[in-house]
Amino acid sequence: MENYTPQSEDFEFITDRDITVDKNFASQGYWKGVAIHFFRNRFAVVGLILVAAIIIFAVFAPIVSSYGYQEIISVTDSAGKEITAKSLYPQIAGSAQNLFSDRTFIFGTDDMGRDLWTRTWQGARVSLIIAFVAIFIDMLIGMSYGLISGFFGGMVDNILQRFIEIAGSIPTLVIISILAIFMDKGIGLVIASLLITEWIPMSKIARAECLKIKEREYVLASRTLGAGSFHIIFKQILPNTIGPIITQVMFSIPVAIFTEAFLSFVGVGIVLPQCSIGSLIEAGFNNVTILPYQILPPICVLAILMLGFNLIGDGFREALAPKLEDM
Repeated sequence: MENYTPQSEDFEFITDRDITVDKNFASQGYWKGVAIHFFRNRFAVVGLILVAAIIIFAVFAPIVSSYGYQEIISVTDSAGKEITAKSLYPQIAGSAQNLFSDRTFIFGTDDMGRDLWTRTWQGARVSLIIAFVAIFIDMLIGMSYGLISGFFGGMVDNILQRFIEIAGSIPTLVIISILAIFMDKGIGLVIASLLITEWIPMSKIARAECLKIKEREYVLASRTLGAGSFHIIFKQILPNTIGPIITQVMFSIPVAIFTEAFLSFVGVGIVLPQCSIGSLIEAGFNNVTILPYQILPPICVLAILMLGFNLIGDGFREALAPKLEDM
């Protein structure tokens, strides 16, 4: 055996074998793990389906509808008199001497004769626009403000935090009332009010995460190698704080939607003939004693949006920081 010379047939390539990979311990990326944990959460998936359904209806329902959201529906009777489809109940044909018997209004019509189906989904569009504006405000202003404040610390941090304390101490209604003096009512007023107050919770979370991470070894190494402050903030610290930031964004969306609905309800948001969820609820509230069906569609859409985004936020919170028993 001492003089034995190995031969080629003594060996075989390992790739020729049937190797079974243990998928439980297979290497996976961070975001792949987040996605797996998120879609394992049934409530989060339900929330995602609800929000997706609202988005689909908001995008396509006004397009395929037979009526415009500002259109006052009317017909001409045999005497040549124009009669509008005021306050027709859902699926009730035959009102106004059967003049509208050949038409179907899924949600009915409002007291001006406009189709509530079209107006409800047009209003949902406005709420979704507000939601995406809230995301932009949180990510651009709140996140940047908090990261810069936490990273530089010292006098910079003190000045920036005192400004937040002053801005956060002023009631939102006072800010809105002041803005209403100088601005016209509408979506611009709603966005301006969000720009002033909506980003503050996000900045506090971003600052807290930055304070925890800025003394880590890889940050100190980047400083030693001569990296600039903003490179460290947005290239080193930001990727490691994205989990709590995404969670906060998901929870800030329903707050922004509710803020728009509230402002429109009290009359300083979207104005006629435009519509939003809040303005539709306000119009339905005025007629709730005689035409209660008018308030139900916008309330249901608002409730579904709020519930859906909250479920998604809970799902992201658990997926980005899973418990040990869920691993």
